[in-house]
Amino acid sequence: MVLLMAFAFVAGIGTALSPCVLPVLPIALSAGATGGARRPLGIVTGLAVSFTFATVALVYLIHALGLPDGLLRTLAIVGLIGFGVALAVPPAGNRIEVWLSRIGPRRGSGGGSGFLLGLSLGLVYAPCAGPILAGVITLSASQTFTAGRLATALAYGLGSAVALYVLMLGGRRLMGRLSRRSGRVQQGLGVVMAVVGVLMLANVDTRFQSAIASDLPGFLVNPTGGLEGSKSVSKALAAVRGHPSRLAHYGAAPEIQGTQRWFNTPGNRALSLAALRQQHRVVLIDFWTYTCINCIRTLPQLEAWDAKYRSDGLTIIGVHTPEFPFEKDAGNVAAAVKQDGIHYPVAQDNDDVTWNAYRNQYWPAEYLIDARGQVRHVHFGEGDYGQTEQAIRGLLAEAGGTRLGGMTRAHVLTPEGLTTPETYLGSERAQGFDRRIPDGSTRFYGSTPRLPLNGFAYRGVWNITPESATARQGARLFAHFQAQRVYLVLGSPGRARKLQVLLDGRPLRTIVVRRQRLYTLVNLPRPGRHDLELRPDPGISGYAFTFG
Repeated sequence: MVLLMAFAFVAGIGTALSPCVLPVLPIALSAGATGGARRPLGIVTGLAVSFTFATVALVYLIHALGLPDGLLRTLAIVGLIGFGVALAVPPAGNRIEVWLSRIGPRRGSGGGSGFLLGLSLGLVYAPCAGPILAGVITLSASQTFTAGRLATALAYGLGSAVALYVLMLGGRRLMGRLSRRSGRVQQGLGVVMAVVGVLMLANVDTRFQSAIASDLPGFLVNPTGGLEGSKSVSKALAAVRGHPSRLAHYGAAPEIQGTQRWFNTPGNRALSLAALRQQHRVVLIDFWTYTCINCIRTLPQLEAWDAKYRSDGLTIIGVHTPEFPFEKDAGNVAAAVKQDGIHYPVAQDNDDVTWNAYRNQYWPAEYLIDARGQVRHVHFGEGDYGQTEQAIRGLLAEAGGTRLGGMTRAHVLTPEGLTTPETYLGSERAQGFDRRIPDGSTRFYGSTPRLPLNGFAYRGVWNITPESATARQGARLFAHFQAQRVYLVLGSPGRARKLQVLLDGRPLRTIVVRRQRLYTLVNLPRPGRHDLELRPDPGISGYAFTFG
């Protein structure tokens, strides 16, 4: 606890010297430059007291009343803008001073009036609390109150107060030299405060802090070890950064079982969760299949996590559970692993044994397992990568990792806006077609169809099975879609064949179809509504459309 308080004290000094404190400096410098010698001391004392109250007691009150979490920050920023207007517009400032004089000491140049000013500054200073203190306060709001948490917040406030006190002593000399122009200086500082307050309402400051926090901590703290190298402090900081105690407990993770081939392991040997648990590894299981576009779009992020956190104790295992029969082929899976640049272990789950053990229903799906073998975080589908990474970092820190550095930055494609839902070409799951899709060899008569949005149509001769459609003589496939990109799972058994792609009646490209995989048909600069026509050579088989 003593080391954590010392760390909080140093962090408070760092915050007072950061750009975030810029809005408070005009008040502190101008107020500290007037009155007696005890006035600056009164200001910083009031600031430390009110800041501690604002970041602990008010957080509990807001949490108890069920008010929005950002209410305290918003109130502080509104107060900041009010101070700026008071300084920038002298008549408004004079009225506020008259009102404050009725509730404050009659003599406004001593420590008592400075203490009152410091109380108000503490509320304005609250938005400047850095990520570490923010984590402590969040943790405090979700658990029972203890004197230790109050002492940590107070240590942070005292650190900031000491730094501001030094700045105010220097400000007395600076403001003395500018006494002839003090009115204009205060007005200018007031304008700066108001502008900064408006920017803070727009969350410009938090985006700036997040950008810095993702890079600087690993550079400034980790190379030297410092306080973070202490086990007691690192455990406390682990709780602040990753909130592992707030992750759910879903029970013991089922073993990976019933697999066929493994890839990217020593000798292509199977891995077991039991062995990884003995090595104190955190494990991320990703259920995927190589023709799933949603899975493919998550791969850059998974690969980034593997590259960054493997040496810190993370093992990613891709459990490849196939959707189509050809995805059970080990050669196809090996080619996909190589093409997609996957370096973490991959297991074939052709019989859905592991899939069923987890009672999984989605591609992709992530199950994060802590070093004790407990499932602690689950996510289905794309997105929310930051949330999953925070969970990874929290469990790594819980397992003893102390030098995690900044967050990863992977280039991940995400669909924009509403897109046409996926559909299958086989009779069992086909949706959106203009007529019933029977099994067997079928001729679909008619000219070029006029389809509604998200509509599909066959023309010509097709051989339809429950899972696929194979082109025969004069085969055509039409779609009216809304998306930026169009993908289709295709295959051409035996030899390479060609597929002509037309967009809005004009030739767009010709694709050579070889092995069975996901092909990109359309990749536009922006999303839109378009008519698609496909003219496949006889023998090409199609399985599923996806859009993004």
